[in-house]
Amino acid sequence: MLSALRLLRPGNLAVSFLGTIVGGLAARGTGVSAPGAFWLWVVLAAASTALVTAGGNALNDLLDLEGDRLNHPDRPLVTGEVSVRAAKAITVALFVLGVVVVVPVIVFVPLVGVILVIAIGSLLLYESRFKAEGFAGNLTVALLTGLVFLYGGAVAGRVELVAVFAGMAFLATLSREVIKDAEDMAGDVGRRTLPQSHGVVAASRVAQSSVAIAIAASVLPVLWFVPWASVAGIMYVVLVVAADAIFVVSVRYLPERLHFEQTMSKVAMSVALFAFLAVAFR
Repeated sequence: MLSALRLLRPGNLAVSFLGTIVGGLAARGTGVSAPGAFWLWVVLAAASTALVTAGGNALNDLLDLEGDRLNHPDRPLVTGEVSVRAAKAITVALFVLGVVVVVPVIVFVPLVGVILVIAIGSLLLYESRFKAEGFAGNLTVALLTGLVFLYGGAVAGRVELVAVFAGMAFLATLSREVIKDAEDMAGDVGRRTLPQSHGVVAASRVAQSSVAIAIAASVLPVLWFVPWASVAGIMYVVLVVAADAIFVVSVRYLPERLHFEQTMSKVAMSVALFAFLAVAFR
């Protein structure tokens, strides 16, 4: 059981689950005092996100088995803790459950179904084609991260309000994915990544530029729909400034200290999630 959980990467699932809820709460803007029906819908959507993400993680390990033998030798499929046959069955079951669990929401909010189709289609395209193309794969993973917030926003019926958060998540994820590819250059099998095709220095510039644009975009909520002098505005500003500072650190030493930079990017994204949540209390 523990090996199967490692296959699904619980940390990623928790972030995707919380990201959907944060997207819904930020779009609704009533804090946690939303009615029970809304909470049911947003939790179902969050469960759907986590299940589809889990299916994607399992599929990724199935298709990355050879590369993981060098880059991630502790992964459950590489060590044999989970069989390939079992991983295939788990993958199919997770994708099916990810769709079924959110059907009640789709009936009332069709846009949720549209975003789900786009997300699953993008995920499958990533695994079947774009992952091997390097930067196209980075863009696809970044898109999937941004869609998490749009998914929650659609449940609240105000998807446009979380578009800026989706954009920031897209840019931050793009930076981290490029850094990951630079770190994994030696073990990448059958891929033509940005660091491989244009060099680590050029890839570092892309990561740094993405972070710079995301930081610039972080001021948009207080210029658009969050009064900066309100409690929500103050919480958002404090948290987003902290996240922006950590994002700066996450690209400061590139192209050196790649693992450290990737870790700092994850920390910054976690802090940014709390900044997005603060907007819910406007």
